Amino acid sequence: MMTNVNLDLRFIWILIFEISKCRLQFLTRCSRIKLKVMRHGDKIKNLGRKKAHRDALLSNLASQLIAHKRIVTTVAKAKALRVYVEPLITKSKDNSTHQRRVVFSYLQDKDAITELFSTVAEKIAGRPGGYTRIIRLGIRPGDNAEQAMIELVDFNEIYGKGKEERKEGAKRTRRGRSGKKGEVKVEDETKQEAKAEK
Repeated sequence: MMTNVNLDLRFIWILIFEISKCRLQFLTRCSRIKLKVMRHGDKIKNLGRKKAHRDALLSNLASQLIAHKRIVTTVAKAKALRVYVEPLITKSKDNSTHQRRVVFSYLQDKDAITELFSTVAEKIAGRPGGYTRIIRLGIRPGDNAEQAMIELVDFNEIYGKGKEERKEGAKRTRRGRSGKKGEVKVEDETKQEAKAEK
């Protein structure tokens, strides 16, 4: 009788052990599954780096872009660099000590600051944004990464031929502030007067 009880207890312990092992495998399998979560407030491109590393990378890329006017990098880095460098170029239009210090806090490169506030600021003075252009170059043979060239638009001689440089003028809007509506009304009135005379 005792042997039956011992066998039953042993069987129960084995059964409990197997159940717990299956449960553990199930939990580890579930933890590996990535659940789709809405990405609210997650708009920044991390580039697979922590914040300090990402800031250093973008600062160095921006300094090199300002110095050489065009650089070749990956598409993801080029898109992140465009978002990073265009506000700095806008700040360079106002050549004040405060704006120089603000831009220096991002770039940490005196030569790039001098270049940005002198030659680059003169060229982009009449442009209301969109200072950079990204051109895709295909894949890199080593790691199959998609490459792109990012360049300052006003420093490209090939695309800029035939266009005279715009100096700082009135601020432009997307719809333009032309008097087209007023002109249409005047034309309609003249047509109506001509019909009335006939």
